[in-house]
Amino acid sequence: MNILEFSVLVAAVSLLAGFLGALTGLGGGVVLVPALTLFFHVDIRYAIGASLVSVIATSSGAAAAYVKEGFTNIRIGMFLEIATTVGALVGAFLALSVSTSAIAIVFGLVLLYSAFFASRPRLAVPEDDHPDPLATRLRLNGTYPTPEGPKAYFVRRVPAGFGLMFGAGALSGMLGIGSGAVKVLAMDQAMRMPFKVSTTTSNFMIGVTAAASAGVYLGRGYLDPGVTMPVMLGVLAGSLLGTRVLVSAKVHHMRLVFGLVIAVLGLEMLYKGLFGGF
Repeated sequence: MNILEFSVLVAAVSLLAGFLGALTGLGGGVVLVPALTLFFHVDIRYAIGASLVSVIATSSGAAAAYVKEGFTNIRIGMFLEIATTVGALVGAFLALSVSTSAIAIVFGLVLLYSAFFASRPRLAVPEDDHPDPLATRLRLNGTYPTPEGPKAYFVRRVPAGFGLMFGAGALSGMLGIGSGAVKVLAMDQAMRMPFKVSTTTSNFMIGVTAAASAGVYLGRGYLDPGVTMPVMLGVLAGSLLGTRVLVSAKVHHMRLVFGLVIAVLGLEMLYKGLFGGF
């Protein structure tokens, strides 16, 4: 495979990853890192570095569209980024001090969890549930557009969501993913925000989280332009396409397919990590 063929194939895979990442809020890194390491035989740390840059591109491509549409809760995103940024720096330093096999095993477990989360039905918010007083004090409650007009929602369990965000940031820095599964879990299940608001706010946040840890990988020399450039361009195009679909589409079936794909990749990563494939 020559350089041109490699770049075209990587860009095509990255486009698909960016599209799925924007649709689900999980970030394209959960597809990119396994694809680069398993199919293109890229060293996992270089794959993580490229994925972090692609996560920034995903967030840049998707976030602007979602903010314009009125789905993203910017106040929540900026508040929770305090936790994810600190976690991302901790995770990045951890990743550079452990073996690649250990990273592969952790990545495989995270992928399997993400696959489970992607196909899991959402918990309904009880009608008599009350907003968190802290959310009211910080003015985190908001509205989002629906065919019937703007619909109000209340944010709950702010401390629990903030704690989960630190873990999401650590996973992002260690594995080169947007860790959208944990972010969406925190906002959708713990903080009881509407799913589209959780997804779009996750896309808004993952770029800042990835930027914090990408600097660590850049300083250690794990950003290869030959890998990073086609990945970034492909993910950016895919994320812009994904935003157009999400605003008007029901993504239940897409999430099921996405969950199946990353479950297979997760099992493969576990196998390679446990039996010496890295």
